[in-house]
Amino acid sequence: MKGSRLRRFGLIALVVAGLLLVAAIAFFAWPAKLEAVAPSPAQPTGRALVEKGRYLATAADCVACHSTPNGEPFAGGLAFKLPFGTIYSSNITPDPKNGIGAWSDAEFVRAVRHGVRNDGQQLYPAFPYTAYTHMSTDDVLAIRAYLNTLRPVNQAVAVNQLSFPFNQRYLMRAWKLLFMPKQPLRPDPNQSAEWNRGAYLVEGAGHCAECHTPRNLLYGLKSGQKFAGATTQGWKAYNLTSDPETGIGGWSVEEITRYLATGHTPGRGAAAGSMGEAVSLSLSRLTPQDLRAMAVYLKTIPPRPGTPGSKVNPNPPLMAASTPFAPARAEVGPDAVGLRIFEGACASCHGWDGSGTHSPYGALRGAQTVNDPEATNLVQVILHGSEIRTPQGGASMPSFGRAYDDAEIAAVANYVLRHFGGKAATVTPERVAKARREGE
Repeated sequence: MKGSRLRRFGLIALVVAGLLLVAAIAFFAWPAKLEAVAPSPAQPTGRALVEKGRYLATAADCVACHSTPNGEPFAGGLAFKLPFGTIYSSNITPDPKNGIGAWSDAEFVRAVRHGVRNDGQQLYPAFPYTAYTHMSTDDVLAIRAYLNTLRPVNQAVAVNQLSFPFNQRYLMRAWKLLFMPKQPLRPDPNQSAEWNRGAYLVEGAGHCAECHTPRNLLYGLKSGQKFAGATTQGWKAYNLTSDPETGIGGWSVEEITRYLATGHTPGRGAAAGSMGEAVSLSLSRLTPQDLRAMAVYLKTIPPRPGTPGSKVNPNPPLMAASTPFAPARAEVGPDAVGLRIFEGACASCHGWDGSGTHSPYGALRGAQTVNDPEATNLVQVILHGSEIRTPQGGASMPSFGRAYDDAEIAAVANYVLRHFGGKAATVTPERVAKARREGE
């Protein structure tokens, strides 16, 4: 009797295991759904449609990720170095072989909004479809119309180099169950049209959370820390929440709007790294109305604390001890090395008082970069330089990575931290060496 029950239990367990296996196979192997798409009656046609698509592709910053330095725009090949390997961006020119020329409109919309290639394979979230899923079908079709007008580039991109199991694309279906938005962004009837437009741009086309939110071990965004700041490929995207100390809670709508348009706001510092690139290639080319709408929305993001100790100090003691014409020369030991380098390489542009001598972009007063105790972007910008080019003007800073060794870079970074941010010296030569690798 007992043996019979055990056999029956074993049979049931085997059947359940078999059903689960079949369900798993069906879940991971079932062909991706392809829904028919069509523009709404409000969608423009002809040149107006292409221009709409060009503007939206700019808002989505497509060219930044789908181009390599000195390469053909939109031809792909840009490397994204992730903890589990390297992913290369795809060719999105209308080339029929290596681009998207042979894709249908429905396949393109599915890729942008749901992360599925034209052949049904899953896309990795280095492509921010978790944000683009909030974009309307009309807007995605407009982008497709614009991309169709580009010169086809017959350029194959490198094959992704990912470790197991991350090289198994079918596993992305399970990832999407965990991290894809459950429903698209909908207008909030309790907010203004301007706020809703800003939400659409920030959460959707602008995909701001993709850089400004830390990720978990599965590379999903940590929803509880949305917009609280994150570090990607060696550069830090700062806290965008309304936290008054580590975020933008103390910024006015006008200050945020100006920063998005030009990459600089007096007393707030200048954009660098990937943010500088976003300003140059995307944000500075949007309309003033859209930039203000984004600023209005950003001001309402609930506060979340960022990096401890990164509150901006507008007048640290060491800076107050200097004048625009002479340094405070009390530094000794390693600080003396930092002072020497700053005097020879930095003071002529940034000024001893941090006001900037040749361009407002050179001002250090109030900049988050010199107030972040982790000094992430400070080290990167010293090593690799920075450049911003906007319709309103711009500026550049040369790289000093080849001129100075790791110990010297650490010394000048620590001097700047203390002198302009009143922060403790925390940069070591080892951290500089790591930053060199990450920022290349």
